[in-house]
Amino acid sequence: MDIIRLLTAAARLAGRVMSAAIALALAGCAAGTDASRPWESVWSDYPELRGKSAEETVVERVVDGDTFVTREGDRVRLIGVNTPEISGSAEYYGEEAAAYTERMLTGRTVWMFRDVSETDRYGRLLRFVFLPDDPIMFNERLVLEGYANAATYPPDVSLADRFREAERKARSDGAGLWGDGSGNAAEAEGQAEGAGVSPGEERGERSASCPSPDIKGNINSRGDKIYHVPGSRYYDRTIAEVWFCTEEEAQAAGFRAPKNG
Repeated sequence: MDIIRLLTAAARLAGRVMSAAIALALAGCAAGTDASRPWESVWSDYPELRGKSAEETVVERVVDGDTFVTREGDRVRLIGVNTPEISGSAEYYGEEAAAYTERMLTGRTVWMFRDVSETDRYGRLLRFVFLPDDPIMFNERLVLEGYANAATYPPDVSLADRFREAERKARSDGAGLWGDGSGNAAEAEGQAEGAGVSPGEERGERSASCPSPDIKGNINSRGDKIYHVPGSRYYDRTIAEVWFCTEEEAQAAGFRAPKNG
């Protein structure tokens, strides 16, 4: 009987050891998966990104508020946002936006998600970017803090509603470039009129009423339909979503002239 009890106890002990070994093995597999794909933690807050191509990198240097260079030498343009320019014709709050991005990203590890497009026409990677210690996407935080306008372009529009809502909140809170303490709120509003811009880029449907329409129609982040005539303030930087031959034609289509243009 003693032998039988001893064998039974040994069998139970062996079973427990085996169960523990299996549990440790499974935990090791799970840990390996988490280590290889640490960005999975963002999926609960941004389910639209589940299944999107993702990667981890380190930011080497910042070009301006919405563009940086990785340690591998890739230039990255943040999707869904547009910060004021700091080169050429510098815009209000551009330096502040660039300084904020430099302070937040330089030397930091980031997780990058692609939407649809791999690059823009200038060869820059188009990415949603996250800092591992911040649950809010950096692109979205730029808008929430008032350093950028919402600016989304097809086909990379998976999170367009988030960016529009972030801009509405920033405007309501008077954050960053929307604050009027400096007396430049009108300038910020004017920059929003031209939001959705990319130097040298032209697209959009052309009006059939003349062979060479040159008035650009654009719908900004708030849904305002605005047209820009040649020589106006934001004409060269505006992406045309539709072209018109005359201002009357644009107005008939529901577009208006910019307030500060």
